[in-house]
Amino acid sequence: MNTNSHQTLGEFIIENQADFIYSSGELSRLLSSIKLATKVVNYKVNKAGLVSILGEFGNENVQGEKQQKLDVFANETFIETLSQREVVCGIASEENEDFIAIQPSKNSKNSKYVVLIDPLDGSSNIDVNVSVGTIFSIYHRVTEPGTPVTIEDFLQPGNKQVAAGYVIYGTSTMLVYTTGKGVNGFTLNPGIGTFYLSHPNMCIPEDGNIYSVNEGNYVKFPQGVKNYIKYCQADEDNRPYTSRYIGSLCSDFHRNMLKGGIYIYPSGTNNPNGKLRLLYECNPMAFIAEQAGGKASDGFKRIMDIEPTELHQRIPFFCGSKNMVEKAEEFMRNEELK
Repeated sequence: MNTNSHQTLGEFIIENQADFIYSSGELSRLLSSIKLATKVVNYKVNKAGLVSILGEFGNENVQGEKQQKLDVFANETFIETLSQREVVCGIASEENEDFIAIQPSKNSKNSKYVVLIDPLDGSSNIDVNVSVGTIFSIYHRVTEPGTPVTIEDFLQPGNKQVAAGYVIYGTSTMLVYTTGKGVNGFTLNPGIGTFYLSHPNMCIPEDGNIYSVNEGNYVKFPQGVKNYIKYCQADEDNRPYTSRYIGSLCSDFHRNMLKGGIYIYPSGTNNPNGKLRLLYECNPMAFIAEQAGGKASDGFKRIMDIEPTELHQRIPFFCGSKNMVEKAEEFMRNEELK
């Protein structure tokens, strides 16, 4: 792998095309469309305080959450950009109740992929100038190319993903992705609008000293999670750990991947099954975590082996450094056995 920091994202994709299981140029076209939409959203995010794009849009999304203006803008941007390429047959977004079928064209037999996307993760942080992100997941369709896409194409377990990634719109804008051959990060040079390889072969430390959980919901957590948090806070064996929680999954995950840590959003909060969506957030982050040497679990089993039953399915999520996730699972199992 070329680790030249001057290598662009486009050059990297082409150079590593052979790593993609369905290598015939489609990945390059698909990721380039995501790259383009990312730049457009990044531009709006960075000037959010100067234009009338802050605040609530006035509607709720399918999750019952208040939509921000930038939520709507990001959603429309990614859908429009992905729809222009003749490699995507369907798109599912966290912001839409149902999936969107892309009208077949004369080249529709090349439309082999579906994309699931969280267009603007952590959007409630926009008004206070905290980092937000985008999360995407790509699958090879299971129905016949050239036919209309169906729900079956989207309800695939995470172990069927062919690519996944996230973007952070922060102090610098980074795009991190995997095609199942490791994880690489690219930083946007805003002066010329080009992503450059800045973090080759990213790895999550096996151990860490950061735990990321919204402790405001502590009284509603399962006992196993409460016990694990007490373990993290104990003053022994290189503990207590540091508590860091931003409330933007991309940002919390990215920090923990670089420094070592665990992110937890359990059941038993205001959302009985947890808040995070299996298809739009957990599966892509789990794919990236595993490819970086980490682990992702619902507290008992591997995230990517869960069979989805609905587009907006929510699950508990434990993700990050391998040893930390396994320790949290141990507390969950011990409590389950009582």
